[in-house]
Amino acid sequence: MVVIAGEIDLSFGSIMAVGTLVFVNVFQTTGNLALAFVSCLVAGFLVGLLNGIIVVRLGIPSLVATIGTQFFWRGVVLVVTGGHPASLVPVKGTILYQALVSRVAGYVPAQMLWAVIVAALVWAFLNRHKFGAHVYLTGDNENSARLMGVNVDRTRMMVFAIVGLAAAFAGLLASLEVNYFWVNLGEGYLMRTLASVFLGGTSVFGGTGTILGTFVGCFIIGAIEAGTVAIGLSGFWTQLIYGLIIVLSVSMHAAVNRRLAR
Repeated sequence: MVVIAGEIDLSFGSIMAVGTLVFVNVFQTTGNLALAFVSCLVAGFLVGLLNGIIVVRLGIPSLVATIGTQFFWRGVVLVVTGGHPASLVPVKGTILYQALVSRVAGYVPAQMLWAVIVAALVWAFLNRHKFGAHVYLTGDNENSARLMGVNVDRTRMMVFAIVGLAAAFAGLLASLEVNYFWVNLGEGYLMRTLASVFLGGTSVFGGTGTILGTFVGCFIIGAIEAGTVAIGLSGFWTQLIYGLIIVLSVSMHAAVNRRLAR
């Protein structure tokens, strides 16, 4: 959504760690699992909203702003934890654990079902709600969107907040799966995520993109690493392939945009 709106967020990996850190601290302090879960999501939402405020109110390009906040929030996690991880074993066996990372019918990871649910929700927002129309209009032509009465600033801030909310949720899922919170949580996701988005047809120039394309892109990117190993190549080839996908996808969008401009 943030890329469709003509922006980019490179800090979501650090937000994953921040949200999970809040979950761990609240749970250890209060013992209340529901409060810890809500606090995790709220923390992610607020950190994402702060990104939006920096970009919109201060006029800093989102690429630069989120690079800065990426380092900042990662630093916050390291300072607060002293670099020490935390066990999530006490959460294992709880209702929350079963709902988020259990195995449905003994085989299907609950994370897979949550991926489908999140994709459906985002699809509904983008295609059946005026907010989605505002996101597309903002990314396509900001000046035209303003003339049509769209609150462009609020729309841009909200997409950053939604990314923060989703990142915190994803970070919690990843940590509960291994029953541990590692301070480097979220590192290594950036390349794969961007490759999934661009491969799925979302234009880096904004205004174009579908949740179905991104959903399919995620599956393709997820299969690349296993596929390269299966055909006998080393895992190092995955980085090369991810980079090619990003460059080729952006190049194709640039070529199409130039042709349409003519």
